[in-house]
Amino acid sequence: MSKVRVAIIGQGRSGRDIHADWLKQDKGRYKIVAIADPMKDRRDRATEELGCEAYKDYHELFNRDDLDLIVNTVPSHMHVSVALEILNAGFNCLTEKPFAGNVKDVDKMIAAAKKAKRLLAVFQQSRYAPYFEQVRKVVDSGVLGRIVQINIAFNKFARRYDWQTLQEFMGGELMNTGPHPLDQALQFFGTDIMPEVFCHMDLVNAKGDAEDHCTMSLRGAGRPLVNVEISTCCAYSRPTYQVYGSCGGLEGTMSEAKWRYFDPTVVPKAPRLSKKPLRNADGTPAYPKTEIKWTERKWKVPKSQSDLFTTISKRFYAMLHNTLTKGVALEIPPEQVRQQIAVIEECQRQNPHIYGKK
Repeated sequence: MSKVRVAIIGQGRSGRDIHADWLKQDKGRYKIVAIADPMKDRRDRATEELGCEAYKDYHELFNRDDLDLIVNTVPSHMHVSVALEILNAGFNCLTEKPFAGNVKDVDKMIAAAKKAKRLLAVFQQSRYAPYFEQVRKVVDSGVLGRIVQINIAFNKFARRYDWQTLQEFMGGELMNTGPHPLDQALQFFGTDIMPEVFCHMDLVNAKGDAEDHCTMSLRGAGRPLVNVEISTCCAYSRPTYQVYGSCGGLEGTMSEAKWRYFDPTVVPKAPRLSKKPLRNADGTPAYPKTEIKWTERKWKVPKSQSDLFTTISKRFYAMLHNTLTKGVALEIPPEQVRQQIAVIEECQRQNPHIYGKK
């Protein structure tokens, strides 16, 4: 199998505008052979735009014997049930985020995939964002020293009024947008242990009953403090990333970054600790200071990667193609995403004023 034959369940904002939009361009590796959607206008549009077959009921896809992958882009609250049906029917499954509403359901899907001996993948494509890879490169280089704190902000100002503001549909900013920054945050924190989580949520402008403002802190012994903000209540833009280190720091957006650092081996040593008031040469009160020679660097996203959605979709699907055709291990296995869902579940538990039944 060199060209992966794909069916997409759902032709909404994700199924059509993200998955179909990229897959129809990647003709060398993928071929969309079918879609399923209950809405006739979406089916008609898909047959015209994609030249594929279209079904009203996605269960009809399970009767086909020419599918290598089914992409699950149904509404969020249906992700788990449809993924289980796909796997139990004997097909490889790529499901959209959010992966699930709780860890118990994640474990069900992982178990179903193992039993069926089929692939289960999650569309966490922001792992391939150029800005994230650049920040990670700087952090991993060690020039910033020991990383003390990382702030990640996916903020904007909006007043949403669609189905993704409702808890019954697994809505809310943490479920809608959160899987992207949270996946990145856990890469910095570490996927080997569960972080200690503190979270505050609020419902400000959205029309539904799920949060539109969420802040969280991830903490653990020997790990950097990682703060994540996901809010639609931010009228002024903030850096997407801020990194604090013992030898420097970084600040960046999704299109550019800057960082500065010093070599600790050439910085003058600070004077010994003094319990007496510090004085200048003329006897006036002094403030402790150390002269530091900074090295400064800048980065801008390459023009070839300036279209973020295209870049991350291309990278994710290239990785997935290698897994499906060459047996290469998934770079983002569902077991890693399980940790993310555990964090989200804990965040909701800590906010009973919004998630009172959790």
